Amino acid sequence: MTASRRCHPWPGYVLGFALGGFFDGILLHQILQWHHLLSAINGDDIRFQVAADGYFHALMYVIAAMGLWMLWASGRNPVGMSGRLLLAGILIGFGVWHIVDAVLSHWLLGIHRIRMDSSSPLFWDLLWLGLFGLVPVILGWIMRGSTGDGSGAVRSPNQARTLVSLLIFGMGAMGIWPLRGDEFTTVMFLPGTGQEYAIKSLASVDAQMVWMDGSGEIAVVTLPDGQSGWKLFWHGAILVTGAGLPAGCLNNLRT
Repeated sequence: MTASRRCHPWPGYVLGFALGGFFDGILLHQILQWHHLLSAINGDDIRFQVAADGYFHALMYVIAAMGLWMLWASGRNPVGMSGRLLLAGILIGFGVWHIVDAVLSHWLLGIHRIRMDSSSPLFWDLLWLGLFGLVPVILGWIMRGSTGDGSGAVRSPNQARTLVSLLIFGMGAMGIWPLRGDEFTTVMFLPGTGQEYAIKSLASVDAQMVWMDGSGEIAVVTLPDGQSGWKLFWHGAILVTGAGLPAGCLNNLRT
């Protein structure tokens, strides 16, 4: 086993694990809204669910930061970095996230399933586990075993590290980026804000109200074309995030 193999798989594993979490959080929690992190716990409390998803993304940021630090630190290794080995590690880490999520979150703890509204949740759990858990791990393992003596080394290690860094930061940013146009946007205000102040804040960005809870602390709105929800952070909002389809958690909302 070469020094390259001893030093460089772990950054890929950690980064792949974080990417797996971002992938699930963005696609399943926000865009498709098939479930939230704690859908099986107090599922009707949308504020609780959005906050839990936010803490989940924050944890993925911490793990991604650890992986990026390991990746950049590995650049000091005189042996060099194999881009093929890095990609193999990312695939394995990505798959391991989905395996851990399936076993721990779906079956042992039961805090959510892939599709909470399905009459056959086990089918979706197993399908997701196979496609995004087992397949990436197998592909990554095969790729890792075929790296040889560094034949897959990239010409510029800095380019590889920069590309992976941009991918990680991009995935993380998508988890909190306020969507524009006709998409639904969820806005959470500081506790005690009140409906009157929340409505004024939403009016400052010409947001169209879809739903608001009785306390005024959380609202679902649509933003006009070309308008950004970032301004809401200056008016008491602590979270502004998008939900691309009016499904999932919106089915539990009552006006």
